[in-house]
Amino acid sequence: MPKACAKPFHRGDHVSWNSEAGRVRGHILRVHTKDVDYKGYTHHATADDPQYEIKSDKTDHVALHRGRALRRLKH
Repeated sequence: MPKACAKPFHRGDHVSWNSEAGRVRGHILRVHTKDVDYKGYTHHATADDPQYEIKSDKTDHVALHRGRALRRLKH
């Protein structure tokens, strides 16, 4: 069973994550607690292990990540 994030993230939180281009920053748009189809791929999510929909600060790119891939940034 996947380990849940100790402190869940919420809509509006400012977070960062690793991408192929390096560290990216963005804000959480939505928290998905059920499977979601995005860009032709099903992202599995549960209430205990949600997927976070995040919009990049620089490029407006939207990505989905689990909480364990994210780091909360200070305001």
